[in-house]
Amino acid sequence: MIQLKNVHKAFGPKKVLQGFTLDVPDGETMVIIGYSGTGKSVAIKHIVGLLDPDQGEVWVDGLRVDQLPRRDLYALRGRIGYVFQFAALFDSMTIGENVAMGLRKQGTLSEAEIRDRVRESLDLVDLPGVEARFPAELSGGMRKRVGIARSIALRPKYILYDEPTTGLDPVTSAVIDRLMVRMREKLGVTGVVITHDMRSAFTVGTRIAMLYEGRVRWEGTIDEIRETRDPIVRQFVEGRAEVEGGHTDEFRVVRRPDDDDEDDDDRGAAA
Repeated sequence: MIQLKNVHKAFGPKKVLQGFTLDVPDGETMVIIGYSGTGKSVAIKHIVGLLDPDQGEVWVDGLRVDQLPRRDLYALRGRIGYVFQFAALFDSMTIGENVAMGLRKQGTLSEAEIRDRVRESLDLVDLPGVEARFPAELSGGMRKRVGIARSIALRPKYILYDEPTTGLDPVTSAVIDRLMVRMREKLGVTGVVITHDMRSAFTVGTRIAMLYEGRVRWEGTIDEIRETRDPIVRQFVEGRAEVEGGHTDEFRVVRRPDDDDEDDDDRGAAA
C-alpha cells in the first residue's frame, strides 16, 4: 500500500500541500484530480522521494520513504515506475537506450536479457521494432508510450502517471488510457494517475480523489463521484465555470516557481 499521511509542502511562502492524506491499496488505480497548479504532481513526487515533506509521513510497503537511506530509496524506486508528463526521453539516445536506461543502472541483467526486456516492453505498448529510432522521429503519443515502456521494463509493483494524456488528441488519449488499464489487468500493477481529464479518469480509475486547497476534499469510487452532491467536485467533473447556486468558486491556485521548467526537471529525475 501507498500511504501519504498529513503531508505538508511549501515552496518558499507558497503553501502547496496542507494536510494531504491518501491511501492507495494494492491492485487499485487511484486517480487524483484537481485544478491545474494545485499540487497534484507535487503530491506524487513524494512517493518516490523526489520531494520530501515539510511535515507528515510517506509510506510505501511499510517503508517510511522520507526517512530511507539513499541506498534503500534507490531500491524502492526499482519497484515504482514513473511516467512523466512530457515523457522525459533523452533526445540523444535511441528509443532502445531510453527504455534500457533503468535496467542498465540496476546492473542485474546481461545485455542480451536487457535487449529482450526492452523488446518485450515496447511490444506491450504496441511499439514493436522502434528500438533504433530517436525520440524526435516519434509522435507525442508514441513518446508517451515509450515512457510507459521504460517504466514497465523494471517490472514495477507501482506506476505513477503524471498527466499521461496532456497535449494528446482524443484518439491518442484513448490509446494511452487503454494501455494504463492493460498494465493493471495484465501485469497487476497498482497505479496512481494525475489528470484533469475526466473522460480518462472514468476510463482508467477504480477510485478517484480530488485535491483541493492542499488536501483531499473528496475520495471514492467512479460510481460514487458520478452521484456526489459536493458542489466543488461537481463543478470540476462537469467542467462548469460556476458552482451550483450560481456563485463563482474562489479557489487558490498555487504554482511552483519552476513550473515552466518541469520537462527539464523530469528528464533529470528519470536519469
